[in-house]
Amino acid sequence: MPQHKSAAKRVRQNAKRRLRNRYHRSQVRTMVRKLRTTYNAEEAQALFPPVQAMIDRLAAKGILHPNKAANYKRVLARHVRELTQTN
Repeated sequence: MPQHKSAAKRVRQNAKRRLRNRYHRSQVRTMVRKLRTTYNAEEAQALFPPVQAMIDRLAAKGILHPNKAANYKRVLARHVRELTQTN
């Protein structure tokens, strides 16, 4: 238990932030999963920009590690590129 008012406030803030971060991380993972399982080139090209923007936003806020964000974007861009080249 916190012994100071400031420590109690920090506990409350951390709990709120943890929930917010979990929501955003889950949302990005769902978007990535949806894009990875898409095998239609037009649909994949439409889905990629918002997913990429969301990944960049979370990396800038520190919710995702910058290298993890770069790996996500690299794999997804490759997937979209392969779909467009085969069609």
